[in-house]
Formats: sequence, structure tokens, C-alpha cells
Amino acid sequence: MSTLKPLNPKVELISYTSDPYDIAVASARTCYSSRLIKPMEVNEGQRERIGGLIYDAGHHTPFQHPTFVFGLSGVSRHFVWAFLHSHPFYNSEQQSQRYVYFDEPEVFVPPFEGNLKAENLYKKAFLEAYKAYEKLGEMLIEDNFRLMSQLGKIKGQTEKQVKVDSEKKAIENARYVLPVGSATTLYHTVSGVTLLRYIRLVNACDVPYEAKIIVDRMMGALKEAAPEFLKMIGETPLYKEETLEYGKEVAGIEAGDGVGGDFAERFDKDLGEHVSKLASFQGNGELLLAGAVRDVLGVSNEKLSDDDAIDLVMDPARNPYHVDTLNSSVHSPLMRAMQHVSYTFKKKITHTADSQDQRHRMTPTSKPMLSRVHTEMPDYHIPSVVEKNPAAAELYRETMDMLWKTKNDLIEMGVSPEFAVYILPNALNLRFTQSGNLLGHLHKWRLRTCFNAQLEIYNASMDEVQQVAEVHPRIARHLGPPCLTMHRGGVRGDESGEMRREGPCPEGAHWCGIPVWRNFPKVVRPF
Repeated sequence: MSTLKPLNPKVELISYTSDPYDIAVASARTCYSSRLIKPMEVNEGQRERIGGLIYDAGHHTPFQHPTFVFGLSGVSRHFVWAFLHSHPFYNSEQQSQRYVYFDEPEVFVPPFEGNLKAENLYKKAFLEAYKAYEKLGEMLIEDNFRLMSQLGKIKGQTEKQVKVDSEKKAIENARYVLPVGSATTLYHTVSGVTLLRYIRLVNACDVPYEAKIIVDRMMGALKEAAPEFLKMIGETPLYKEETLEYGKEVAGIEAGDGVGGDFAERFDKDLGEHVSKLASFQGNGELLLAGAVRDVLGVSNEKLSDDDAIDLVMDPARNPYHVDTLNSSVHSPLMRAMQHVSYTFKKKITHTADSQDQRHRMTPTSKPMLSRVHTEMPDYHIPSVVEKNPAAAELYRETMDMLWKTKNDLIEMGVSPEFAVYILPNALNLRFTQSGNLLGHLHKWRLRTCFNAQLEIYNASMDEVQQVAEVHPRIARHLGPPCLTMHRGGVRGDESGEMRREGPCPEGAHWCGIPVWRNFPKVVRPF
């Protein structure tokens, strides 16, 4: 591992709605027609008159019908986290650092404008981080094999299968030392409106330089495939100084508070022993839920008590939708009653953990701008399996110190914080506020209290569920992983007449190896 490959973003428009502009115009015309207007009925005069008129007036829903599927490669994970996945209106499938081993350092290299000393320092740090990643992966395999062997016996695995699982666990923990400027690949699907918003606010994010390159290439791919869409309603980016984030209102607020570490210190003091602290909730949340259920059915509390109303929608034994892996709850009139109960948490997890956690788009967060909140002192998470291995822990900490020193030195050399933070590791701690309603949290808590979830997200989710249990016990008693939900819903894992090792776990052969459903929440995760 002696060479470093700078990223060269590749954007492919893999699939898209045919005649996207005509579909938008036809859908708009249908609103004022006695019949359904088809795209092929749209004439040139309507294209020129209607599309621009409704768009400029702010009537944008017609432009949500066209959909664009992009294939992106050679983009940084930091860009994906800060821009593509920082809002709810997308769908992505992204290359996983938990399961894919990276033997070639492919990284974002910012424009150093002839500052060769800074550029060489940046590249050297990346290479050292990747060497540490490689070494840590090798050092942790044996530790993981000892642990996974015990679980492998329960799961009926062969030694070869256990070895593969051990290697994956080693990669999962070694990835924490990789800088956030490392490459990734993904499918990314958005509507026409979201794409236009990308264009408009490309300079408002924390990665405007990289974002502009990629958004420009997305526009180029669209212009080649369906030129009329952008031609008729072309959007232009706000200049950086026109955005709220970089305009005069914010420019006068010094970033030194965050850089000095005061922000992190205050946030952590407020968190106390929590990973994710319940900051706000409705004291009458259970009563709100029960009342909303009765509203749907049109009954009084004499006919349906609070306990029965809550259990009707929350208990898998009574509500069959809970054992349906399609997660169709938002389409259920009764389950939508859960949207009236909300929770807000103050949370601290790493960049790599939040890159997964943010995919739960119904529990949005206020993302920190790393260019403003990066700390001068190393501020990172160390996985427990690394900490238990003295040699691995020493290498890990040395790598963290090196990456933070590099970031600080780059800024001292005049490199913009926007670019310097790309060298920070996946292990970087993030601090933010996260909110969502019960329906959105339910889906996340169900998936992330599973032992197969990333450990950081599992710990945060368990912390949240335990705090909800203190304020809303009638709700929290129904929270837990998929195996518990399936078990309470009557799924025993013996439909074929023979009890499966994994019992009610829907993961099948990928189950964790522990019958969590028997004792949750009084369970201890061993890995």
C-alpha cells in the first residue's frame, strides 16, 4: 500500500422517468381537467407556458413525479454524509465499510493551490491511516475468532464460516481509523424537485467544493438524457455568500467556540453517562396515543381504555402489521396514531455510526458543520474490541493523534477547514439533536436493538428505549428487536414442523446466535 489514488467522481444516470418535463406539465394540467392528461398530449406551447409558470409560482409537486437514478463512484463518504444523506427525500444503496475491505487508498484530495507541503502532508497522513487500517484488521482477527467460535457452535457454522465472520468483524472495527475523505460508491435516487434543490443549495452545505463538482456532473448527465427538463425550468445555485450558512448573518459568529472544544465539553457535560439523552417528550404522550386511536375508531374511553388502545397498536400479539417486514405501518389508519407522540434526544456518536443512523429519515437530526465544530484535541471513539487488545489500542491511538495533528497543521498552513476536516477519521465524535415521532422511532429501535446492528447505534438505541420506559412504560414495553416482535406476534420459527436454531429471528442464517427474544431487555451483547 504505497500509492494514493485521488478521487475522480463518476456520475452515471442509470435510469430515469421518460419525458420527465412532459410528465410534470401533464400532471399539472390534470389538476384542472375533467380527465387524465397524458404526457404525449403536451404541446410546445404548453411546455413553454405551463411548466415555468407553475414552477416560478412555487407549485413544485408536478416535478416530483419524474425520478432519476444515479450511480455515483469516486465520491467521499464525508460528502455523502454532509450533502446527499442530510435530508429525507432520497433513496440510496451505499457500499459498506463494514463488509468491504479497502486495499487501495482512494481519497478526496482538495485543491491545495500549489501548496505542495500541505498536499504532501495530507497524502502522507492518508497513507498512514490506511496502513493502520490494514494492520488493525490483521491484529483483530484472532480476538474476533475466539468470540465468534463460541457463537458459531450455537449457529451450526463451519470453521470456514466462523473465519469469514471474524474477518468481517475485524474490518468493521478497523474502519474507524479511515479518514472521512475516503471513497465510496452508491446508487442514489431523487425526484426532479430534490435534484433542483441540490442545484440551488449546493453552496450551503459543509462540502461545497466537492458537492458542486458532483451536482454539476449530475446536471450534465441529465442534460444529455433529457435536456428539456433543465432547459425549461433551469435552477441556478445561490452564491456562497448568499446562503444562510455562509452569509453575513453567520459570518459574524466566530467558529472559535467549537474549534476550542468548549462546545464539545458543554455538550458532554449535559449528556452525563448517556450516549443519547432524552431532552424533550410529551408528558401526556401515552394519553395522546390512546386518544388518537379512539379518534380513528370513533369510540369513547368507556369502550376502549387507554391501556387497550395503546396495546391495540403497539402489541404484536394484537397488531399483525408488526410481524410484516414490509414496514407498511404508515399506511395503517390506526398505526398513524403513533405519529402524535414525539421524542427529542441529544446524541453523541461517531461519523461512521451516524452515516448509518441518518438513513432512518423519519428521525432527522441537526447535523453539525465539521468546518465549525472540529476540535483541536483528538475527540474520538475507540471500539471495545480494540481497547482490549493493547497493541491494537496503541496503534489506534497513535493514528488518531496523527490525524488530528495533520488537520491542525493543515489549517496552520492556510488550508481551509472545509478541506482539512476530510483527514479526520470515521471515529470522530459528532454531537447533535435528533427528533422524531413514535412511528419513526419504532422502526429504528426495532432494527437497531438487534445484536446485528452496529454496536454504537445499538448502544444509543438501548439508551433511548430505557429512558422512554421511564416516562412512557406502557409504550416502551412493546419496544425491542425483530426477534422479540416476531415471537410476541406468534412467530415461533417452527412453521415447517422443525424448530430452527434462529427461532423467530427474521435474519435466518444471519442471526446473531443468541436467543435475545427470551430475556429482552435483560440481555448482554457479547460482541
